[in-house]
Amino acid sequence: MRAVIQRVTRAKVTVAGQVTGEIGRGLLVLLGIARTDTDDHVRWMADKVTGLRIFEDADGKMNVDLAAVGGSALVVSQFTLYGNCEKGRRPSFIDAAPPEIAEPMYLKFVNALKALGVPVATGVFRAEMAVELVNDGPVTVIVERA
Repeated sequence: MRAVIQRVTRAKVTVAGQVTGEIGRGLLVLLGIARTDTDDHVRWMADKVTGLRIFEDADGKMNVDLAAVGGSALVVSQFTLYGNCEKGRRPSFIDAAPPEIAEPMYLKFVNALKALGVPVATGVFRAEMAVELVNDGPVTVIVERA
């Protein structure tokens, strides 16, 4: 499981001109699911995302997590995070989970965040989405659990 996590002041996702998910301060989580991911990966990633201390404290140091700032998460499925570009010019997506595996794992991740008390908005699985964000900092981290 792989996630690109961006600290944002706001973010939204639109499908066919309709906003499907929108948050204020919080985290935009672009989530890639691998063929080999399990429920343990989902729990680990949800815990890691909610516990990341990437918000600034009163001294301006990144030392505060999502809950402490009252933030939300916008979770967008992103199979292209498993695009392998080592050979040729066209990425190979062989390591990405097929939709019938990825969608339930994506939903489990969303529900795991909610169970941890995080307000969550989402995109639409397998849809063509437009993602807008204001990256705060900018702060972007990549988290992976192989």
